Amino acid sequence: MIAYLRGTVLEKAGGTVIVMAGGVGYKVEVPISSYAGLPAAGQEVNLRIYTKVSEDSIALFGFLTAIEKRAFERLISVSGIGPALGVKVLSGIAVENLVSCIRGGDIVGLTRVPGIGKKTAERIILELKDKLDDLPLGAPTRLPGTTAEHFSALEADVLSALINLGSPAAAAEQAVAKAKGMVNSGDFEALFRKSLELVR
Repeated sequence: MIAYLRGTVLEKAGGTVIVMAGGVGYKVEVPISSYAGLPAAGQEVNLRIYTKVSEDSIALFGFLTAIEKRAFERLISVSGIGPALGVKVLSGIAVENLVSCIRGGDIVGLTRVPGIGKKTAERIILELKDKLDDLPLGAPTRLPGTTAEHFSALEADVLSALINLGSPAAAAEQAVAKAKGMVNSGDFEALFRKSLELVR
């Protein structure tokens, strides 16, 4: 089973990356937060891998940080959440904010994440509330040094993702504020990509 992959980025698009290692190209699905941190084609990348083996396929899911992979593994331990949905959830909310929602029993906050309905949110809280001690806790709607209270929860998650990637808080806030007037602010991926483009 593949647990770690080091190789060269061949190409990346649509939330997937092809990593060349030992003459083999591995197609890896990654959440938006990891996707945004991937190097350019031709450069080396290191990914922590979760391997899903089924009767007719092998699927790889990759993460730039151990924390993201740990959060992913907790999510897919919940009944009804498979790897594809786990990646979708992590693309829609930063790990710290996810942990805050789960510990706080915030069903409404979780249902703002694409792919999570009320019943799924209730299951996540019930099954994971006491299993997150080794994951970081954050504030879902406000970030230190920003005026994130002017943003929706989804917009605050985009802001958090930008700051986690190393963008200065003030610059990230300005980028999100500008981007939400240019794209559908209810679409995390579109808002994140436009904000990332503006903050650079």
